[in-house]
Amino acid sequence: QAVVDFERLGEHAAAFQGHDVGFCCLGTTRAKAGADGFVRVDRDYVAQAAELARAGGCKHFVLQSSRGANAQSRFLYLRVKGEVENLVQAVGFDHCTILRPAVLLCKRQESRPMEWIVQQFFGVVARVFPTAYSVPVETVARAMVACVLQPGEGKVQVLENRAIHELGKA
Repeated sequence: QAVVDFERLGEHAAAFQGHDVGFCCLGTTRAKAGADGFVRVDRDYVAQAAELARAGGCKHFVLQSSRGANAQSRFLYLRVKGEVENLVQAVGFDHCTILRPAVLLCKRQESRPMEWIVQQFFGVVARVFPTAYSVPVETVARAMVACVLQPGEGKVQVLENRAIHELGKA
């Protein structure tokens, strides 16, 4: 494990050398970082990390994005996620897998009351529609590993929530 300063990521290029696969789940919230901070973390840091990984020899980059990601969206969150997907694809990896999970079901150390309420709601909904609106983070992690062990066809593969569920159970 290498600890890096994302504000000086270029100084840590050595940490990105010699890896065949890169996994990226980096992100923050607008509430925590403000709009500018959110863009810096979720788009700029991720894009720079992808560039460093590619320069270091990474062949397959796996990016956790979000359901509804769209660079043309009016909503900041979805727009930034769509922009970073485009930036990562443009880096030129041999293979790029983008996962677009719906609401992530997980336990957090920090208190996010509104998110907790949403997770409780979608946890109940998931009993009726298990792959429609949410996904446990463990399932996303298993899907990320599986897509590297069993890469799909084509240079870029985008996995929506249902596909993440299926791959995460394999």
